[in-house]
Amino acid sequence: MRRLKKRMQFLKAARGQKAVRRGFVLQAVPCSQNEPGIGFTVTKRVGNAVQRNRIKRRLRALSDDLSQNFHPNYDYVLIGRKEALHEPFSQLQQSLAKAIKKIHTSDRSEGRTGAGKSK
Repeated sequence: MRRLKKRMQFLKAARGQKAVRRGFVLQAVPCSQNEPGIGFTVTKRVGNAVQRNRIKRRLRALSDDLSQNFHPNYDYVLIGRKEALHEPFSQLQQSLAKAIKKIHTSDRSEGRTGAGKSK
């Protein structure tokens, strides 16, 4: 998987679809590259540098474990939350798998509140 490093890639992903989970937020946007891209970010509000780096390491391990779930022609950004520090790794794995599935099965017109077209 490609790593997203440029600010513009992160800003573009922020305009895409989102799946909010307890330990992270997953953002995804279609792109022209065949290989999926992934970026990681944790804001300073989450904690000090040690905590932020630990969350990023856990998110990187998650994405490596579930790399087969990421779709080609998409860029993903994982935004870490403080709960990612204490949530069991297996729970984070399940949450990420469900978030990826939600992004690729949901209709864009549903919005964030869940109101909208039903399937």
